Amino acid sequence: MPQASKAKSFICPVDGSKVAERAAACAVDMAEAAGAKLTFLNINIVPTRAVRTYFWDSTLFDAADIQSKKQLSAAAKIAKAKKFDNVEGVIATGSNVADAIVAYAKKNNASHIVMGTNTTSELARIFLGSVATAVVSHAHCPVTVVK
Repeated sequence: MPQASKAKSFICPVDGSKVAERAAACAVDMAEAAGAKLTFLNINIVPTRAVRTYFWDSTLFDAADIQSKKQLSAAAKIAKAKKFDNVEGVIATGSNVADAIVAYAKKNNASHIVMGTNTTSELARIFLGSVATAVVSHAHCPVTVVK
């Protein structure tokens, strides 16, 4: 008996930057061509030391939530302009952006990640690190990096 094919699911992390906007436009085109659902993902960073305390500043979390929704809204406008509606926006949290992206993609069985990068040189990647480099290194699925 043939196995049913899994629905394709693309993830595009967005952070409000110009390169994230370019990645979002590329992700829309790729998801549409593949007949895939597209999830725009925004990561709220929770510092490691904050996780270990009982004292949370709700004002900071509310501000982060507002910022995340604004960034997701910008990505949704890109999809709407291209008349692509098989899209959703999700906010996840983590103390490391790359780890949070990889974990979300794995947990949700993403078939592809499309993301942007600002890193301009190999030397910068060595000294500064790169979220895209870490995602490419650890993701369970293909990753397209948009510059």
